[in-house]
Amino acid sequence: MDEAQFDRFYANSFTRLVGQVYAMCGNLTEAQDCVQEAFIRAWDRRKKLDITQSPEAWVRTTAYRLAVSRWRRATRALRPPDRALQPMPTPEEPGIERVALARALAQLPEPQRRAIVLYHLCDLSVGEIADEVGSPAGTVKARLARGRHALARLLSTDMEARHA
Repeated sequence: MDEAQFDRFYANSFTRLVGQVYAMCGNLTEAQDCVQEAFIRAWDRRKKLDITQSPEAWVRTTAYRLAVSRWRRATRALRPPDRALQPMPTPEEPGIERVALARALAQLPEPQRRAIVLYHLCDLSVGEIADEVGSPAGTVKARLARGRHALARLLSTDMEARHA
């Protein structure tokens, strides 16, 4: 991939990847940082990246792994209470449906949440998800089914509580 191709790749996929990683990790600022770092790493190996080999999946996986590593480091570190209690700034006010979905996704186990996001937000097939997460296709299907069932239950309960 040459520089011009990489620039187009970056421009076409940065925002989408931030949204996808945000849905997986639940923190917009962290998602932006991790996707940016993943693109820096992709730039360093741009000559090895092949457009036909789905470089977006490579960047998404790298960004997700960076987010997990950062989360692990953060949980081990001792933070002052005032910093830990500060709310994260949001760029815009999300709608009720988006908040309900984010809360419901946050309650799912990580493998189910990741499968749901990759399938429904990233538009990956079950086979592509299986390749990306390193699980058999049957496991991905089970995670999707269980995740959908749990989301339906969580979202219907949340909507019923709001209308009561």
